[in-house]
Amino acid sequence: MTQGGSPVKDDAVEATQVEHENAGEDALDRKPRRGIYLLPNLFTTACLFAGFYAIVASMSGRFEAAAIAIFIAMIMDGLDGRVARLTNTQSAFGAEYDSLADMVSFGLAPSLVMFQWILSDLGKLGWLGAFIFTAGAALRLARFNTQVGIADKRYFQGLPSPAAAAVVTGMVWVGHGYLAEGRAIAILALMLTVAIGALMVSNVRYQSFKELDLKGKVPFVTILAVVLVFVLVSIDPPQVLFAVFFLYAVSGPVGTLVSLRRRRAQRRGEDDA
Repeated sequence: MTQGGSPVKDDAVEATQVEHENAGEDALDRKPRRGIYLLPNLFTTACLFAGFYAIVASMSGRFEAAAIAIFIAMIMDGLDGRVARLTNTQSAFGAEYDSLADMVSFGLAPSLVMFQWILSDLGKLGWLGAFIFTAGAALRLARFNTQVGIADKRYFQGLPSPAAAAVVTGMVWVGHGYLAEGRAIAILALMLTVAIGALMVSNVRYQSFKELDLKGKVPFVTILAVVLVFVLVSIDPPQVLFAVFFLYAVSGPVGTLVSLRRRRAQRRGEDDA
């Protein structure tokens, strides 16, 4: 009789222990690894850095560099989401990080650049106008985050914060280079800043252009149109970019008024019928 029990039973116990250990190792291997995706967050970090640099440049009186930095932040913000979708690296962390970077680059930076340029001449009214823009951007981003997956992807509810930042920054870029600074220009800048801040939190719908199929084939004329756009921008970047984004900001209220008139005309036609 073997001391300590049957050899067969001991082998069975040892085999069971090995199976449990292997199962535990497999469970550990199946656990998701903690970390973040590097590539899309690099673009988000570049967007955040450009917005921060715009604030620092405006404090030194370099408003042209500040305006260019915010437009670069817009490009980085447009790339991070597309890169994440193309590489299948979307994450909750990336979405939250992108929202915080947008708040700095398109909420704080444009309002502070505008304030440093000319709104400071108006005293309390100036910084209140800048705060209205910042608060509008914060509310716009918060509402957008709560409507992800619910809202119609063809439209934005309210003016998108990057486009709003482009309008305000575009005015700084144009005004610093072409306009004589004065109280009249300061009042005009205050009105524009407040109006753009209000459009961000409004219910006005804007085209999102998310239905554009960049992967599909397009007519040859489209390539010529793209080349023409680059030529126009290169002729005078401040004026062309400001005009394009200002027209986009105006297109929302104009489109809303047109749609309201159509609905009223349809109702009248139904009542007459």
